[in-house]
Amino acid sequence: MLKLTGVTKTFGPGTVNEKRALDGIDLHLAPGAFATIVGSNGAGKSTLFHAIAGVFFPDQGSVLLGGEDITFKPEHRRSREMGRLFQDPMKGTAPHMTIEENLALAYLRAGRHQHAYFSRTSRADRAFFRDQLAKLDMGLEDRMKQPVGLLSGGQRQALTLLMATMVPPKILLLDEHTAALDPATADKVLRITREVVAEHKITTMMVTHNMHQALELGDRTLMMDRGRIVLDIQGEERKNMTVKDLLERFRAGAGKDLDNDRILLS
Repeated sequence: MLKLTGVTKTFGPGTVNEKRALDGIDLHLAPGAFATIVGSNGAGKSTLFHAIAGVFFPDQGSVLLGGEDITFKPEHRRSREMGRLFQDPMKGTAPHMTIEENLALAYLRAGRHQHAYFSRTSRADRAFFRDQLAKLDMGLEDRMKQPVGLLSGGQRQALTLLMATMVPPKILLLDEHTAALDPATADKVLRITREVVAEHKITTMMVTHNMHQALELGDRTLMMDRGRIVLDIQGEERKNMTVKDLLERFRAGAGKDLDNDRILLS
């Protein structure tokens, strides 16, 4: 579903602030794969997501999604085929619009036909929204006419996840989407994430600072350092791996210990 070949990006080239953010990334994800990504600040995790989402074009390399070369495809055109959640629950929704209006906007944006933006939602669509909200088990199906700005952070993040997956995208990018939530709410959003991804068999990449989540969620774990993927484990090897094993493998791949307290203490 996703194929990155030699993707490289340098910011501020030729200046004192020059930084190689991505250094020849090669990555293949099969349809329905779920990869978790771990790395210190500045390792290139979010930058990798930006390259996939089209926030910028790479200096070198190519990005293919579902067999289509999207290396130089504009971000707004990629958005119909991708879902993305950020760490900040305030991103991804329009606070002054109602829950129903937010869902309608996401539903029409992801429409597959040329004039989807100019369509209107039907009574059947609104019934579909209500059914989807009920699956979140947060009572939002009875608050569809309320502004999204009145929701808690966890409710907004769950709603954003629903908006990103109502029309299943080719790939779902989760950038520490539970990091700003309290533990109980984070667990609930992760449960919903598991269920939604499994139900629709969505190809997913999830950045996390939690080493246990990195091994428990999905079917593949990547570790990044200085713009490179230094560890890629899956299958039986991953199934039997502990956090200690993961840290030792990182040391072998990166040539140094992982020194991020936020990750180590999670």
